[in-house]
Amino acid sequence: MTRSTPPNSASSFVSPSGASAASPSGASAASPSASSSASSSAPEHVQRPPAEVRYADELARLRAADDAPTPPGWALSLRAARAFVVGDENLGVTRKFVGDPSLIDRALVSLATSRGLLLVGEPGTAKSLLSELLAAAVSGDSTLTIQGGAATTEDQIKYSWNYALLVAEGPTERSLVPAPLLRGMAHGKVVRFEEITRCPLEVQDCLLSPLSDRVLAVPELPGAASMVFAREGFNIIATANTRDRGVNDMSSALKRRFNFETVFPIGDFDTELALVETEAGALLRRSGVTAPPRRDVLEVLVTAFRELRTGRTGRGDEMERLSSVMSTAEAVSVAHAVGLRGWFLNGTAGTTTDLVSCLAGTAAKDSPEDLAKLRRYLEQHTSWRSGPQWRELRDARRELPGG
Repeated sequence: MTRSTPPNSASSFVSPSGASAASPSGASAASPSASSSASSSAPEHVQRPPAEVRYADELARLRAADDAPTPPGWALSLRAARAFVVGDENLGVTRKFVGDPSLIDRALVSLATSRGLLLVGEPGTAKSLLSELLAAAVSGDSTLTIQGGAATTEDQIKYSWNYALLVAEGPTERSLVPAPLLRGMAHGKVVRFEEITRCPLEVQDCLLSPLSDRVLAVPELPGAASMVFAREGFNIIATANTRDRGVNDMSSALKRRFNFETVFPIGDFDTELALVETEAGALLRRSGVTAPPRRDVLEVLVTAFRELRTGRTGRGDEMERLSSVMSTAEAVSVAHAVGLRGWFLNGTAGTTTDLVSCLAGTAAKDSPEDLAKLRRYLEQHTSWRSGPQWRELRDARRELPGG
């Protein structure tokens, strides 16, 4: 960042040497080295540490073995960043995103350019997870995140003020409270903007100048301090749900500053089943459940989700689709709930009866009609299937509300 800092000034977001200064809360932005050391000292009660903490050991191995050219401001080369997301058996790096590897290649190339990256797709297709992984690989810090919504304002994106200091001293760097966008530009980090199309159009357009000119104006500050120029490594990853299309359409000017990449649902049954089993098992262990999820119950769960999502059974019969989002992420959530219900209520792994009870809350989320569609699915499309778990599923339809 090319800006001046007044002598003896306690800048709230960048020091003269370029190192991260303490934020108003007393915490500083995590660096790659800080993330590596934090993995072993992260408190156990933290429900979900950021990716750079969860996978600090893998990032350290990738940095040590990384001999490929690295874009300016990046923590890893494109090759190593790709390996962090899709996995590398030789280095003991796990696969973290299930999808087309070419999508990862295109996303990383976009981030190396002056254009932002916009991940679009159905809800529950791991867009947020992918943006977190990419930010951790590129910047070593995935915490510069803006959560879009109807109440999101510009000061939550760019900067605000410590009003006690503002009244006492006027607009100074000491009274400035940097938000994720300003911090990302000042330190050359990737900024994540979740659900950007949930924000009002005028709020979205505050990204135009940072994306095109790589500069953010702070007109309240005097002299050179009134302009913050982005350092190498800065970029923006935004996400948007296709089901939100038409809520707050992006302006043409903002669309031109992003490369769009669509994240599709998982197409292969075995891949989706393995992912649900792995993620649900990890969630259950963190919840104190020692019994792993039953494989036969998960097979029924994933099959039902895929058929209710597509409106077609495994043998090709047409059926009613649910308006609710029957995504892989929802399947993991239901599998987690099934395991919790079975373990804490009955002391066993969850059964298909538990599955029906947990499915009801997912199916009735968007429309009361979806509950009737789920009931018809259990009555009409389970009797011809073999296996005791399918018979149990059909018999358990009485567990649905109103049954």
